[in-house]
Amino acid sequence: QVQLVESGGGLVQPGGSLTLSCAVSGDTLTYYAIGWFRQAPGKEREGISCISSMTGNIFYADSVKGRFTIVSDVAKNTVYLQMNSLKPEDTAVYYCAAGARATLMGASYDDWGQGTQVTVSS
Repeated sequence: QVQLVESGGGLVQPGGSLTLSCAVSGDTLTYYAIGWFRQAPGKEREGISCISSMTGNIFYADSVKGRFTIVSDVAKNTVYLQMNSLKPEDTAVYYCAAGARATLMGASYDDWGQGTQVTVSS
């Protein structure tokens, strides 16, 4: 079991950028896949990106492909989600989670962070 803490959320204008951080503690990041998920009010949770530091596998949902970039820094035990060209529909609570393999399916992850709010609005 690992602990995850997200940070970096906030209010940004459409077209702007934010970088979210997911700090992992309790074990080495190398052993885990980290996924980023988001949930907007009244909507289902959506898997948006994931990375495996061990295999190098990276996946993106179509909704964020080309705009978001996931990066794993094993030395800092932290995974980042660089978000560019943000749109109002990106507004949601963003969560990171740790699991055994990189997948956009939330049910595959065992440990979750508390979430960070991202609001895209003018």
